[in-house]
Amino acid sequence: MARKPAPAGVLKREKFFFEIPRPKKKLILPNVLSISQVEKLFSQLENLKHKTMLFLAYSGGLRVSEVVNLKIKDIHSARMVINIKGAKGKKDRMVALSEGILELLRKYYIAYKPTYWLFEGQYKDEPYSTRSLQQIFHRAKNEAKITQDVTFHSLRHSYATHLHERGTDIKLIQELLGHNDLKTTLRYTHVSTRKLETIVNPFDQLKIKDE
Repeated sequence: MARKPAPAGVLKREKFFFEIPRPKKKLILPNVLSISQVEKLFSQLENLKHKTMLFLAYSGGLRVSEVVNLKIKDIHSARMVINIKGAKGKKDRMVALSEGILELLRKYYIAYKPTYWLFEGQYKDEPYSTRSLQQIFHRAKNEAKITQDVTFHSLRHSYATHLHERGTDIKLIQELLGHNDLKTTLRYTHVSTRKLETIVNPFDQLKIKDE
């Protein structure tokens, strides 16, 4: 016996659930350090290894895991790039190697003589721990008296925001950070002060005396 077709109302009701609009995700803006705060934080670092790791993180917008997992062979001084292998989403990417960072890396290499991992942990056959690197950041942050709620990852956010404030194309920033979705990168346009600095506040145009 042939089955009767399902009532139209049933099919419509089934479709109804797909038509319910999903709530929009709340836009959470990243916590960003200003240039002067980055300078103040970095000025607290005296240990060459600690300094090299944090400077490198900011200069390339690297995640804490990407810093500690760097190998010596990932630094390409001839091409002035750093190869980030197996980043978030298992995707490789390249970031620019600055002249200043290359000079610092050479000093670090002479002093520490790493053999495989660029930043070795307690033992030479293992990388530096992410927890220890995060602690270095927080100690420098506290010594710099930065009360803002920032973490090691804020160096990455700050790098992207400072690039945008200097007029770097947002698509290039997306590529440098390794974002799959441009929307993720566009968050930095909301925290950048570049456009705000061009606004003439109407209050400043008032001809009044401050008595």
